[in-house]
Amino acid sequence: MLVFTERVEHTHDHSQTITLVYELRQKARLKTNLDSGEEVGLMLPRGIVLRGGDCLRSDNGVIAKVIAAPEQVTVASCEDKLLISKACYHLGNRHIPLQIKKNSLIYQQDHVLDEMVANLGLSITHEMHAFEPESGAYSNHSLEHSHKDEHTH
Repeated sequence: MLVFTERVEHTHDHSQTITLVYELRQKARLKTNLDSGEEVGLMLPRGIVLRGGDCLRSDNGVIAKVIAAPEQVTVASCEDKLLISKACYHLGNRHIPLQIKKNSLIYQQDHVLDEMVANLGLSITHEMHAFEPESGAYSNHSLEHSHKDEHTH
């Protein structure tokens, strides 16, 4: 079985792709499949969160590009910056991973959180798309992508 042991700069050419939901992109040890169907293992350093576009190198030099799989998310939107800030505060207190955009917040769908955020005054919709939450203030940024542009939409 092919085993991927390190994350490399995303500029590498890749011969394979691996599509994973956010929950699986947080795991350092994982048995899964490439998009081609080949069974592979991930044996990555602990603490790495894979992002769509990251590349992994196997123990024998094969490069696979990570694709963030579409998943069920909630998009909470509002034009009022104060309400967005309040929602960030309340979700952050619950340690909820958040993808933050200019006028919306995205999190993994949860009906209890949806009700709380709706009660704050935000509009709630459910969508299927790749989930790329903020990496956090204490994360390792050595190979993190700059997602600055994504937050201005």
